[in-house]
Amino acid sequence: QVQLVESGGGLVQAGGSLKLSCAASGSIFSIIVMGWYRQAPGKQRELVAAGTGDGGSLYADSVKGRFTISRDNAKNTVYLQMNSLKPEDTAVYYCNAPGGILGRNYYPGTYWGQGTQVTVSS
Repeated sequence: QVQLVESGGGLVQAGGSLKLSCAASGSIFSIIVMGWYRQAPGKQRELVAAGTGDGGSLYADSVKGRFTISRDNAKNTVYLQMNSLKPEDTAVYYCNAPGGILGRNYYPGTYWGQGTQVTVSS
């Protein structure tokens, strides 16, 4: 069993920044790859970024150069630094684990967090 708890969402103006956190607890020893997804109203959930335990990462084209995924393995926490935010980044952001990366594809794991709302005003 794995528990994922996101935090750090909020309301920000366009061009601003937010940093999301996802703390993992439970049977965490098997988690290598963790991912961030988002879901805007009326849209499907989409991958934003994923990161491996050794520093590897991949990003959706829409966030490349603006978002950065990082992790603190000692704290079992993965972060999503979001800069230059746009109104279209408005969504509920979810943490996922334990995933897998093959090539440029991320394969989500079983566990999801409860989500944290990010709202970007224009």
